[in-house]
Amino acid sequence: MIEKSRFEIPKCKNFSGYKPCFPYYNCLEKGCKENNPIGKKILIINLDAMGDVIMTTAQLQGLKRKYPESTIYWITLKNAYPLLLNNPLIDYPLEWNFENILFLNEIEFDIVLNADKSQRSCALHKSVNAKEKYGFTLNEDGKIVPENALADYNYLLGIDDYLKFRVNQKTGQEILAEAWNNDYRRDKYILNLTSEEKKFVNEFRMKILDNPNQTIVGFNTGCSNLYPNKKMTIEQHIYLINQLSKFPELKLVLLGGPEDTERNYKIKEAVGEKVILTPTNEGLRKGLCYIDVCDVVITGDSFGMHASIGLNKYVIVWFGVSCWTEIDLYDYGKKFYQEDLECSPCWKKVCPYNLECIERIDLNGMIEEVLRFHNEIKNATR
Repeated sequence: MIEKSRFEIPKCKNFSGYKPCFPYYNCLEKGCKENNPIGKKILIINLDAMGDVIMTTAQLQGLKRKYPESTIYWITLKNAYPLLLNNPLIDYPLEWNFENILFLNEIEFDIVLNADKSQRSCALHKSVNAKEKYGFTLNEDGKIVPENALADYNYLLGIDDYLKFRVNQKTGQEILAEAWNNDYRRDKYILNLTSEEKKFVNEFRMKILDNPNQTIVGFNTGCSNLYPNKKMTIEQHIYLINQLSKFPELKLVLLGGPEDTERNYKIKEAVGEKVILTPTNEGLRKGLCYIDVCDVVITGDSFGMHASIGLNKYVIVWFGVSCWTEIDLYDYGKKFYQEDLECSPCWKKVCPYNLECIERIDLNGMIEEVLRFHNEIKNATR
């Protein structure tokens, strides 16, 4: 009978089993030189929209308060993976692929937290070994179900339109914290730029500003193709830019991703030099940099909105089909929506009412809010 290995593997984050933690130091023989306890092993599963991934980062500080000695793994889709980088509270950011799923299924976790109501996320949640599980899973029929009663309210929001659209007053962060049994204290998103990215932002600001006292206003013009009716019309953006360009204390910038390229070109063609057109095809992290250039961002309920919140921008956001009650601007921004419309919010992809919720957006109110920000808020301590 072959004996088992004589090595006692350290319960330390630094130890990989592949190479020494420190050059010429054998911690297996000498003991940990810099003990960094693994503690509670926590897996976060969040494969939904990129904006939701940013919003879920607000759970990290609560988890660290509750489990100060812990190691956090987070798996997400390839397109959202860059959002998890440079986050000091995530030990292992992972892309959704076969290798990483195989890896996760061989770890004995203490806690698994699934944010998504999707079959693939729930299937992984169900398959992973863990002492405690929270969020959503699959039942024996392959249906998405709450893991336990803590997720019942979150689950019901997807089933009961009246509860979601007319009754609920909780934010998405509060709802998820409840489902995860987390310590909710209205913590902010965590979205950090690298030092090189911050350098780019500062250089770009200096390049476009006529003087350092100008306020840079960003227009996030698009949204995911999944819900195209979240968008303002091109004509509405043109109106806002034409009016705001009358104020020399403002500098105007168009923002967006690859799906917004054509729309932004049309806006730029209509307004000319009144607005600066930023690239839409330089990748996700560079897109975050262009958002960070701005002082205030005008946006719909989209990835751009969540990124702006995460980067601590003053956010002026319009809502139509989506639920404004679920969004927390952390007292740094203003929401515009039509509370008197019976059909809004609705989350419909096709509108039978000619998108009245979008047509009635208070554009002049947005203009007034931009000017108020410049005159009253910009230089005040948040």
